[in-house]
Amino acid sequence: MKAAVLREPGDPEVLRIEDIERPEPGRGEVLIKVQATSVNHLDIWIRKGLTAYGTKYPHILGADIAGIVEEVGPDVQGFRKGDRVFVDPGLRCFRCENCLSGNDNICRSFGIVGATIKGGYAEYVIVPEINVLRLPETIDFKTGAAFPLTYQTSWHMLIGRAGLRPGETVLVIGGASGIGIAAIQIAKLTGAFVIATAGDERKLEIIKTQGADYVINHSRESIYEKVKTIIPEGVDVVFEHVGPATLMESIRSLRKGGRLVICGATTGPEVTVDLRYLFSRQLSILGSIMGTRAELIKITSLVEKGLLKPIIDSVFPLDEVSEAHRKMEDRKIAGKIIIMP
Repeated sequence: MKAAVLREPGDPEVLRIEDIERPEPGRGEVLIKVQATSVNHLDIWIRKGLTAYGTKYPHILGADIAGIVEEVGPDVQGFRKGDRVFVDPGLRCFRCENCLSGNDNICRSFGIVGATIKGGYAEYVIVPEINVLRLPETIDFKTGAAFPLTYQTSWHMLIGRAGLRPGETVLVIGGASGIGIAAIQIAKLTGAFVIATAGDERKLEIIKTQGADYVINHSRESIYEKVKTIIPEGVDVVFEHVGPATLMESIRSLRKGGRLVICGATTGPEVTVDLRYLFSRQLSILGSIMGTRAELIKITSLVEKGLLKPIIDSVFPLDEVSEAHRKMEDRKIAGKIIIMP
C-alpha cells in the first residue's frame, strides 16, 4: 500500500510517499480502507519532533479518518467488511477510574491515533475496534474526516470545560481555523453572542457566514481594544489555542469572573502573564484536551442533522501531503484540509 511515511522529524519534505506492506488486523482490531483523512496542527507538531505521545519511527500521521472496513481481526463483533466508518482519534482504556467516570479524555493511558499509533496518511490503517464508529449515510467521507478531532475539542472546551451558557459572550481566537469554525458554530448553537478573530479579509468573511456577530482582524487591530468597544465590561469566555501571540490580549478581554479555555499553543509553548489580571479579576484559566466519547456521539448526531457543518478548505491527494502541510503552516486556510489517498 502507499503511505506518507515519517522516518525523522523535519520540514514537510520529510513526509515521503512509500510502498509498504499492508498491515493485518490483530485481535480486536479493524483494518480500514481510508477514503479521507484530514490535517491537524497535531500532525505538524509530531512531524517537527513533538515527543509527548511517544511517537516511534517510522511513523504515519493522521488522526481523523473516514473509510470502509476492509477486514476485521479475531474477536471483532461490531463491524464487517464494507461498513462505512470513521475513527474516534482518542485512545483510551475504558477501564481506569477516569474512563469509568466519563472523563475518558484524561484516561491514564490516553493517546491519539496518528501520534501514539500509526494513522490515516495511507491507503489502509488499523485501529482498535473500540475506536471505530459507524458513519451515518448522510455524512460523506470528507466530512467524516473533518469533524471528529476539531469538533470534539471545541465542544469539550466550550461546553465541558468553560460551561458556556445561553446568552453569554464568547471571544474565539483564530476563528477561521478548523477548531475556530467549530467553536463559532457550537457557541451559536448554544445561544451565545460570538466575537471571532481572523488574520485577513477573506477569512473574516468566512467566519461571518458561520455566525460570528462581530469580527476582528487580529493582524491589524488590538483584540483587547476592539473587544472593549463592543462589550466594555469584557467577554464571559475566551476560546484560545494560539498561545504567546494572543494570550495576554485574550486575558485582558475577559470580564471580571471570566473564563479562558485553552487547548493548544500554535505560536509557542511559553508565555509571560501579568498575574495581577488573574487575581484582581478572579479569572479562571482552564486547560482542555480533545473530548469524551459521549461528546463525540452527541456531535455526530448534530452533524448528521446538519446543525453543525464542517468547512472544507481544500482537498489534496496523498502524494501532495507535503504541500498540504506547507499550506497549513503558512496559515492560508479557512476550515479543514482533507487528504484523499
